Amino acid sequence: MRPGMQNTKSAENNIRHLVYLLENAIMNLDEGQEQMSWLIDFTGFSLSTSIPIKVARDIVYILQGHYPERLAVAFLCNPPKIFEAFYKAIKYFLDPKTAQKVKFVYPRNKDSMELMKSYFDVEDLPGEFGGNGTLKYDHEEFSRLMAEDDVKTAKFWGIDDKPYHIANGSGHSTAEVAPEPAAPIAQRVS
Repeated sequence: MRPGMQNTKSAENNIRHLVYLLENAIMNLDEGQEQMSWLIDFTGFSLSTSIPIKVARDIVYILQGHYPERLAVAFLCNPPKIFEAFYKAIKYFLDPKTAQKVKFVYPRNKDSMELMKSYFDVEDLPGEFGGNGTLKYDHEEFSRLMAEDDVKTAKFWGIDDKPYHIANGSGHSTAEVAPEPAAPIAQRVS
């Protein structure tokens, strides 16, 4: 996840998208694997790309209430320093087991990079996180994979393989993927 690339202000749609991605990630876990590692890259994060406290609280409620023990570890990469201080205050609202799974890592910190290497294969881990891998986001490929997962989900629930098109008020249906924006909103305004 890359909160710094946030390009929408709809809290409800942000939460729906997060749940959609979580459900697809769960569906694609290897047989017998129950937990996931999250790598959240805060590079480019700013007040204009941040989410309101209420939305963050709603997300925590959803994650703890509906996805208990799905999280193996969450790496918060390159967050603003103030975020770590803020986290120390709010972690008391989290389940203690969940709070222990959150790790703050910084690209220029040797201990952070060693921690990343202890959890991830260095050959697969992208360079910006201390590895040798390369990862280039391809919106068309992502859209194709999500469409395949929509078909898998429909089959799992016994629904035909035609995605349901529910209008969401934006001119797109929830089964469509909007075109990738040219740049994050914060960059377009400048």
